[in-house]
Amino acid sequence: MRLFGMPVEKGRWLLIPLGATVLLCLGTVYSWSIFRKPLEKLLNINATESLLPFTVLLIMFAVLMPITGFYINRFGSRMITAVGGVIMGLGYILSSLDGNLQLLTFTYGAIAGAGVGIVYGVPLAVIAKWFPDKKGLAVGLTVIGFGLSPLITAPLAKSLIDSYGVRQTFVILGITFTLIILAIATVLKTPPPDWKPAGWNPNIAVSGSTSLTNSETILQTPAFYGLWLCYTIGTFSGLAAIGISSPLAQEIIKLDATTAASTVSLFAVFNALGRLFFGWFTDRFSPKLAAIVSFTLVLIASLMMLKAGQGTVATYLVAFALFYFSFGGWLAIAPTTTLILFSAADYAKNYGLVFTAYGAGALGGTLLAGRIRDIFGSYTVFFYPTTALAILGIVLAVFMLKRSFSGSTISQAN
Repeated sequence: MRLFGMPVEKGRWLLIPLGATVLLCLGTVYSWSIFRKPLEKLLNINATESLLPFTVLLIMFAVLMPITGFYINRFGSRMITAVGGVIMGLGYILSSLDGNLQLLTFTYGAIAGAGVGIVYGVPLAVIAKWFPDKKGLAVGLTVIGFGLSPLITAPLAKSLIDSYGVRQTFVILGITFTLIILAIATVLKTPPPDWKPAGWNPNIAVSGSTSLTNSETILQTPAFYGLWLCYTIGTFSGLAAIGISSPLAQEIIKLDATTAASTVSLFAVFNALGRLFFGWFTDRFSPKLAAIVSFTLVLIASLMMLKAGQGTVATYLVAFALFYFSFGGWLAIAPTTTLILFSAADYAKNYGLVFTAYGAGALGGTLLAGRIRDIFGSYTVFFYPTTALAILGIVLAVFMLKRSFSGSTISQAN
C-alpha cells in the first residue's frame, strides 16, 4: 500500500500539512478582531454588535461539527470537505454585500460558520485514523493550522482592508479559501478499516471498553461531562480573548491599530504552540493534569490583566500569550482525550459531541466580553469572571476528571 507515491508509513505524514492548511483557511475566524473596528465604523455599531457575527459563526461551527461527524462515513471525507469549503467561501463572498449588521451576521456568522463547521472535523478524523500510534502528536500538529492562522491571515486581512476596504477583503478571502480547500479535498482519504502502521503493537489494556465505543453510551459516562465542562471553560476565556485582543490593545494599552494587529499575529504563534504542546502533554501524562496546567495559565493571565493599563505593553503581551496558549491547548486536549477515552473508530461522532462545549464557551465568552465593554466602558472587568472560571476549572479537573481518566475503564501505556 502506497500513499502519495511513497510507502504509507511515510506518505501519511504529508496529510498533516495538508490538513493543517485546510484548518489554516478555516482559522481566519480568529482574525475577526482585525475586522471589528472597520465594521464598527462602516455599520455604525457598538462593541457587542461587532462581536455578533463572530459569535454566531462559532455557534454554527459548534453545531455543524458534530452533525458532520455522523456523515463522514456515508459521503466520504473528500465530498464533505469540498462542500464545506464552498459554503464557507460563499459566506465570505456574500459578506461583502452592502447591508447591515443582520445581513453580515447571516452571511458571515450563519453561512461561513456552517462551512467551517462542516469542514473542521474532517482533517482531524482523517489524521486520527492514519496515526493510531501517535494520536496526540499528529492531531496537535494538524490543529496547529487553525491556531496559527492569524499569524498569516491577520496581517493579510489588515493589508487588504487598508488597500481595498473591508467588503472587498471578504471577496478576496472567500475565493482564495474556496480554491485551496477544494484542491486539498481531492487527496483527503481515510485508510482501510483494518489498517494499522507496520510493526505497531499497541500496549493497551482494555476492560469493558465496548460501553465506550459509541456516541450514545458516552453520554452516560462521568468522563464525558467532566471533559465537556472543562472544555467549555477553556474556550470561554480563550475565544473571548481572541475576539477582544485588538480593540483591547487599542483602548486599554493605547497601541495603534497596526501594532495591535501585529500582536494578534504574535499571539497566533502561542495558539499554535499550545496545540502542539498540550497534544504531546495530554498523551504523555494525562488529560487531568493537562487541564489543571491550562487553567492555571488562564488564572495567571487574568490576574495580570486586572492590573493592566496604558503603556503596560509587556503585561498585555504576556497575559494574552498565555490566554492564546491555553486556549490552543484545549483544541488539542479535547480531541486527544476523546481518542484516549473512546474508540478511534467512532472518533468523528464522539468528538463532535464533545465539541458542542466549544459552542457553549463561544456564546458565553464573546457575548459577555462585549456586554461588559458596553456597560462598564472597559474590557478590564471581564477578567474577574475569567479568574473565577479558571479556579472552577481547576476544581472540576481535580474532582471530575480524576476517576474517569485514571480509573480502571481504560489504562494506557505511553
